[in-house]
This record gives sequence, C-alpha cells and structure tokens, in this order.
Amino acid sequence: MIFPLMFMVFMTEKVHANPNIAVSAEHAVLMDADSGRVLFEKDAYESSLIASTTKIMTAIIAIESGKLDEKVKVSSRAIHTEGSSIYLTENEKILLKDLVYGLMLRSGNDSAVAIAEHVGGSVEGFTQMMNEKALWLGMNDSHFENPHGLDGETHYSSAYDLGLLMAYAMKNETFREVTGSEKFLSENRDYAWMNKNKLLTKYYEPTNGGKTGFTKRAGRTLVSSAEKDGLELIAVTLNAPDDWNDHINMYEWGFKNFETVKLQSEGVIEANGQTYYFPRDVYFPLTVNEKESLKASFYRYPLIGEDGNIVGITKYSIGTTPLLETPVWKERPIKPFFSELKGFMSRLMGVAPW
Repeated sequence: MIFPLMFMVFMTEKVHANPNIAVSAEHAVLMDADSGRVLFEKDAYESSLIASTTKIMTAIIAIESGKLDEKVKVSSRAIHTEGSSIYLTENEKILLKDLVYGLMLRSGNDSAVAIAEHVGGSVEGFTQMMNEKALWLGMNDSHFENPHGLDGETHYSSAYDLGLLMAYAMKNETFREVTGSEKFLSENRDYAWMNKNKLLTKYYEPTNGGKTGFTKRAGRTLVSSAEKDGLELIAVTLNAPDDWNDHINMYEWGFKNFETVKLQSEGVIEANGQTYYFPRDVYFPLTVNEKESLKASFYRYPLIGEDGNIVGITKYSIGTTPLLETPVWKERPIKPFFSELKGFMSRLMGVAPW
C-alpha cells in the first residue's frame, strides 16, 4: 500500500485479540482505517462476489480524475444498463460530481456506466483503470470487469481488499463528503437523492460512510466506516443476511476493546548521544493489555552511504510478537521526501544494498 501504511512495514494482518463476535456474513473484516490493522476477520481473504460495493472503486477513480466539474453526456449504453438506476436520459448533460453522488447514494448503475465512459473513454478502458488501481493498492484477491458490480465470472474481491479500498478512499475529503451525505440535490433534478445506507441514516450514529450492495448471487454486501473517540474503523461484510447488525456488533466490540495509541511523534530525538529524525506521527490501535506489553527497539544499520538518510528502523512489538517497523532518519531530509522513501523501500526489498 502506498498511502500512510507505506511508512509502516511488516504490519500484522491477523487479529491478535480473541473476539467472541457472531456475524451472519460469509466473509467479514473489521479494520483500523489509519494503520490497516485487522481487528477481526472471518474468511476475509477469500474472493467473493461483491455487488455494488464495487462502486467505491468507481467513485474514488472519478473523484481523483479531477473532472468533477465537467459535464457528462449520457449515452444509450448508460441508460440501458440493468439494475438500480438514477433514471438518466439519453443525451442528458449532467455534472460528473452529480453522477458520483447518484452512484454512491442511490447506487445508480446507469450513473456508473456514464462515469466510466467519461473518465475512462469507455467502460472497458475504465475497467482497466480499476484493475490498475486495485493492483496499486495491494488488493491481491480482486478483479473488476465492470464499474457497477453486476455479477460476472471475473468480477470479485475479498472483505479484506474492500477494507483496504475503503480505508484509502476515506482519506480523500471529497469522497468522505459524498459517502457521508444523507441526501443530495442535483441541479438536473427537482428531488433529492436519499442515501440507501441505513447504517448512516438510521441505525448507528458513529457511521460516517459506506456503500451497500445486493444481487441474488452475491447476497447482501456492505462496506462501512465509523468513528468514535478518535478511532476510525472500517467494516466489511459479504453475503450477510443481517448486515446492519453485523456491522454494529463489530463496531461496538472494536470501540470497546481498542483505543488509538500514539507510538511516535514526528521530529528530532536523541539516543546514545546522537540525534535522529522520525518522519511522521505513528498511531496504532491497541487493547489495554497490548499497551502494557508494548515494546520499542531501535536498530541502526551498520553501513550507510554518504547520500543515505535512512539510518535504521524502530521495531514495535507486543511481547515477543512483531507489530510493525518504521524508518528512522539521520536528519530532516533536504531531498524530496519520496526519493528517500523509494531508497528505503528498495533496500527493504533487497533491490539495493543497505
């Protein structure tokens, strides 16, 4: 993953707690949005049909395209897409931004195709963008063949991968605004689109985003996010007859048992008579028992080139169980930040010598 997780290496993926949570879902995951730590999972790494939760990927690509203020001319292919609809008309011209709201709040399949054709040049071109984005995000158990989520033999993801996607998307302020809206009025309509996500609008107050989905083969699918006391969690359920309660139960367990702990602060530190630099704040969700067993150790690399700024790593562990590693720098960099990071990742993967 290339967003904030790129600063934290060898992070634990499996849950360290032993939660007694019963969920109706065939596949489920509860994940910390900031660190990506998996707090609870049930067959979360198996690929499955995902229905309209697909539209999270469609929305974030559209938002990141920089074209939200452009007018989209709706095609015949878009209006004839089967399934849920925002009732676009052929040759209607509508803002891409409005289509994204129609996509996320009303799950419009016609909106998904109109977005894909405008942003990707064609549905097929946009689908290629979706798969490239999935690869970039580390969604290793995912493949997309359309922008809306109608069932397809090569259209699938996993609960864990959808958690990664939602955690990434929620770091975009525009996406947060869209997915957290209870309603939206397009300039092309005289009535507002209401959000179908009842977890947000009715059932669970800490909810701040999400996407519903359903097909007969996929069953009920749901991706959501919720924030409480500085801890933001992502929940995903696939093929879940009782998905609203599944998410509430996972959230209540997560918020009760975990808190966000600051492991290190950005800035200069002193150790053994030398100064070093931590490039960012690092937060991580821990239980009370884990906090008591938390250990941090600094390991300096034996050989550092004249141009190298990363001098070692800090290893965090809970007792003897490794938790994560973060880079330690010699000083605040003069070089562009990502040049330093690229060198660190190259050494870590064995591409370049330490």
